[in-house]
Amino acid sequence: MTGGVPEAARTVFGERVELAERFAELLQEHGIRRGLIGPRELDRLWERHLLNSAVIAELLPPQSRVVDVGSGAGLPGIPLAIARPDLTLTLLEPMARRVTWLQEVITELALTVEVVRGRAEEGPVRERLADQDVVTARAVAPMERLAKWSLPLLRQDGLLLAMKGESAAEELERDAAAIAAVGGGRGEVKSCGVGVLDVPTTVVVVERVAAARTSSGRRRETRRARKERGR
Repeated sequence: MTGGVPEAARTVFGERVELAERFAELLQEHGIRRGLIGPRELDRLWERHLLNSAVIAELLPPQSRVVDVGSGAGLPGIPLAIARPDLTLTLLEPMARRVTWLQEVITELALTVEVVRGRAEEGPVRERLADQDVVTARAVAPMERLAKWSLPLLRQDGLLLAMKGESAAEELERDAAAIAAVGGGRGEVKSCGVGVLDVPTTVVVVERVAAARTSSGRRRETRRARKERGR
């Protein structure tokens, strides 16, 4: 580590590593007081939070439209925005005080990122943020609920990337039927940051393979599908 910044951070963030360093400083200065992180997290901000989040960028196609559901302190959204400026990122967060934090960070770091206050399961949010390429989530909910909330935000073939722990495979197997019921594919567990991080990030990847069903049992078209049909 040089100057407080891990060498891995220089690999992951490249020429934008100074933005990542400033984000780490903001979390260190304000994170505990504003209820964003716990006291024990200060000594592992880089490994457990910034780098752990940023390495999932390797799963994101170029120019992706991404919604970070339940963004909280801005994880993984802010590290992704720093590492991948080609992304069109929206941070979705229901708590007003955390929305304020996210807006302050975006202004401080001069990032081109949108913040939306709300929950993924709310109708107006689904309408506003429909047809995304990728939805990310970190420590938000079990896969059953997360898929139900998040898959409707995705276009057909879009990806849900859920950051999980050691029990990811067990959780995916347990909730496979529930995921399929809301239009998700089989799902797989991937490791990100292999060879860069001491402990790679575990991500459950679920593709949206079917449109959501209406209460009548019919498939609901996505906004993009309606546009294409109308051409």
